[in-house]
Amino acid sequence: MKIYKRTLILFFCILYTNASAQQVQKTNKPERVAWFQDLAFGMFIHWGVDVSLGTIISHSLAGASEDYVNRYYSQLPGFFNPVKFNPDEWAAIARLAGMKYVVFTAKHHSGFCMFETKTTALNVMNTPLKRDVTKEVINAFRKQGFAIGIYFSPEDFHFLHEHHIPIGRLQHPMHSPVNNKELFEYDKAQIKELLTQYGNIDIMFFDGPADGLREFAWQLNPNLVITRDLMKTPEQNIPDQPLPRPWEACYTMGTDWQYKPTNDPQKSGTDIIDMLIEIRSKGGNFLMNVGPKPDGEIQIEQQNLLREVALWNFVNQEAVYAVKPLPVIRDKNIWFTQSNDEKIIYAFVTRQSSADWAYGERRAFLLPMIEGNVHTKVSILGYGSQLLEYKEGFDASIQSSAGPLGLAISAVNGQRLYTNNQWPNTVVFKIELAKFKPQDMLRLEKRSSIDGAK
Repeated sequence: MKIYKRTLILFFCILYTNASAQQVQKTNKPERVAWFQDLAFGMFIHWGVDVSLGTIISHSLAGASEDYVNRYYSQLPGFFNPVKFNPDEWAAIARLAGMKYVVFTAKHHSGFCMFETKTTALNVMNTPLKRDVTKEVINAFRKQGFAIGIYFSPEDFHFLHEHHIPIGRLQHPMHSPVNNKELFEYDKAQIKELLTQYGNIDIMFFDGPADGLREFAWQLNPNLVITRDLMKTPEQNIPDQPLPRPWEACYTMGTDWQYKPTNDPQKSGTDIIDMLIEIRSKGGNFLMNVGPKPDGEIQIEQQNLLREVALWNFVNQEAVYAVKPLPVIRDKNIWFTQSNDEKIIYAFVTRQSSADWAYGERRAFLLPMIEGNVHTKVSILGYGSQLLEYKEGFDASIQSSAGPLGLAISAVNGQRLYTNNQWPNTVVFKIELAKFKPQDMLRLEKRSSIDGAK
């Protein structure tokens, strides 16, 4: 009998401990944050019921007239019929570009659910498509090895409209779920569907006030990494200085998150590559957005940009993943990362054009913050530095020398990536058996700040 009582007491103690652990979780698990940081590069996908109009996603409802709101909710679901929707193609080009995770807009501020839900009729199953888009996106990316992330808006314009609350974002106390019990329970029901019906979800992007909701999400999945709401997630800008890790920069390729058919100049491939380099040098993750068209295809301009990024990343991927910042992130046009174990330093020689370091040209570099020695080894990622195509007797070798002024490198840009040899993007040095010189930190930080201001 005593043994039985002890066993029973132990059983309830374990139950109480587990319940308490769930109740007190207030932040992401450190090991999951470290895992997230090494993902480095992800695909953000904004796609909603208003894509047919080419308007800003959801926000046209804020402050809109009653007749506009009624037309939006009564008519737009009938136009959503992406006959070319093939998420396997989305996942394939994202993987080629070197992206490791995806974040899909399961519910944006409009309240339209891109998943099958029992909470509202305003969902993708009640459109001509009649398919659970979120499920198909998750399955397609999961098959190709991606970490799975869901964007979810706790603010819900449709819910506000149905409850006769003016539509806006945090301009009224009842916009926030913590002040609106019905909205809070409504959001919880949808979060439960998303976190229990689609297999393991790795990442949650709460775009809006999530007090109480994030704790509920962790009860369902303690290993969930919550990005926005807990991390700095700047949109359309990179901080001047490194932020405390973790953080994530969110960018569009053009000027809008959702598909914008006109008046939308796209960034260049070089712009995106240089952004990836700067973000990683500053310790952040890069969440790059695509806006699929109404027919379900990623617009060709964005596909082309992803392929330029893919080519660069295919060559230089080693310098992007499982890395962290150096104490000094750059010297003029050269940015730095180091491997997590601090055994390797990567130096990114960024360029504005192919003429900055032309194909076949030898250039000398001095890295004053790098302390080398007789064992230091320097190589160029992707290039063997032995031969230059069609050149007989050409010396393409890398020479390096460690001295009191820093690490001197002489190298040839010799990997032919374009037929016309006009590849304009960054070349990366891999530097082994060297270390950072901390005495130069203050001087170089000041120089980097001045150069950035220019």
